[in-house]
Amino acid sequence: MSDIKIGLNTEAFRHADKSLEYCLDATARMGYKFVELNVQTGRDLFSEAKYSASVSMERDPLEIKEMLDKRGLKVSGLSCHAPMAQPEVSIPFHTQAIRFAGALGARCINTDEGVVPSWMSDAEAFGIIRYTLRRILPVAERHKVHVALEQHQKFTVKLPLYLKILDLVKSPYMSCNPDTGNIFMSGGNPYDVLRRIGKRIVHVHAKDVKMTREVGKVTGVPSGCACGDGEIDWPRVVSILRKAGFAGVLAVECGTEEQAERSIAYLKKVLRAK
Repeated sequence: MSDIKIGLNTEAFRHADKSLEYCLDATARMGYKFVELNVQTGRDLFSEAKYSASVSMERDPLEIKEMLDKRGLKVSGLSCHAPMAQPEVSIPFHTQAIRFAGALGARCINTDEGVVPSWMSDAEAFGIIRYTLRRILPVAERHKVHVALEQHQKFTVKLPLYLKILDLVKSPYMSCNPDTGNIFMSGGNPYDVLRRIGKRIVHVHAKDVKMTREVGKVTGVPSGCACGDGEIDWPRVVSILRKAGFAGVLAVECGTEEQAERSIAYLKKVLRAK
């Protein structure tokens, strides 16, 4: 039994126009034991009409947990990106997400600094992000849910600035959710990043990507290809994570159900080989 587990982000079904129930059934059928849910505030037509797997945090989390338990699934984390440089949005959103994650038994919420308004200086942005973290981290500590920072916007894709955000507020629950594909697409070295933050990683977005002209010009991509089909060296990733003592979930982020099926088969081979 491997120390590292494999999960699936429901983003794999984003273009499929399928319900949450369908996505959970498919995730379990493919052999995944963990799922990362995408959550939102409010209710929307697409989810209500069962064309989307996005989960409203206005639903009873225990209802969602019953759906997961029925299929033998656990939640590895919640994808709940909200702009930390805009506290009027991010503080209530992240606070609600932490409580929702705690009720589901999820280890973390995954987020980033979000889009920073164009009129805001970097110094102002870091001051506001610090304020946001000072507000949400006490909630995280009470609920024992990690705030896991992902590389996704203009600060977090630059390692020195990513580290700066991690240390704006001292807390054992300020942690890391590295996204291998986003790091690569932004022009960074995912292996160097993983080594630098290894001890603070609580969750990983296992995103593989193919080389394109966009590398070095973007801060991330919404979804990747099947793990093993792109540029990421997964045996190397697993080796680095194990040396850091990581025993959490590799949450696959890909674009289709077929890619999700091939990803788990490939990653199982990688984990067994080590």
